[in-house]
Amino acid sequence: MKVPLGVLDQSPVISGHSPARAIAETVSLARLAEELGYRRYWLAEHHAIAALADPSPEILVSRVASATSRIRVGTGGVLLPYYSPLKIAEQFRMLEALFPGRIDLGIGRAPGGDPRTALALADGEYPGAEHMPQQVQDLIGFLDRTLPAGHPYVKVKAQPAGDTSPEIWLLGSSDYGGALAAQLGLRFAFAHFISAFGGEAVARAYRDQYQASEREPQPRSLVCVFVICAKTRSEAERLAASIDLRRLHMAKGINAPVPTLEEARAYRSSPQERAYIEQQRARLVLGDPAEVREKLLALKEKFAADELMVITITGDYESRRTSYRLVAGAFA
Repeated sequence: MKVPLGVLDQSPVISGHSPARAIAETVSLARLAEELGYRRYWLAEHHAIAALADPSPEILVSRVASATSRIRVGTGGVLLPYYSPLKIAEQFRMLEALFPGRIDLGIGRAPGGDPRTALALADGEYPGAEHMPQQVQDLIGFLDRTLPAGHPYVKVKAQPAGDTSPEIWLLGSSDYGGALAAQLGLRFAFAHFISAFGGEAVARAYRDQYQASEREPQPRSLVCVFVICAKTRSEAERLAASIDLRRLHMAKGINAPVPTLEEARAYRSSPQERAYIEQQRARLVLGDPAEVREKLLALKEKFAADELMVITITGDYESRRTSYRLVAGAFA
């Protein structure tokens, strides 16, 4: 592809299907993405959410990488505030040893679930993200064996050692992630599918304020966009009903699988709910292949991004695969 494309997969659980089916679909979609020429395949971390099946992307990375042979595989992302930097470094040094030159370590700071689940994951005291900058620096130090002299863990060596290291990407949907990535000299991925407004300024500030590092002499960024692509715009509009209702469920605190198209079309929304759905459409690019390509290229330019990443969720797995096929074809 002339424009590098990636896939972000949240392993959606569609109503009427099991989480195990969602994970199997992730593996199948990764194989298809590699065949279609996508550059990266990232797996997201979420906890206790009925619509999303993957709480352990570092495990699923291993399965997806073993089912493919060329595509880069990574996390989008590991939620670092929950974890020890050394343990994450060990996990990703192991993945790099198994699949050298193919592993991406995307790092996020969101809780990835409701407040009660965050407390349960953190054994009663969610640490928040105030220590994130130090955690990231320690993680890099463990991965690359570059902890500074005087660091309390400088003699601790993350195994298995090797000559290569995963790419590190900081993920964000606000100015925090971009500023931290610029300060530490790391790659940056902006989540347009979470925050549709203000991201262009964040992405450009990242480049303007970038401080070169040994890992990354130059800034590198991508923008991740929610896309529904179909053969016709009317078909894409029809398919969007499932994600419209899913987002309404999220706003109302309804923990349920992704609605099927039939369930979504049967739902009767109030005027207030319809207004909310329309507002959320800013986070969605939909249309036929030509329209989607045009809109994605416009976003790439606005964000001064080196790459595009696409996330697609619909009310059935086949239309999701079709959307990825059509997007790939539009950029072939």
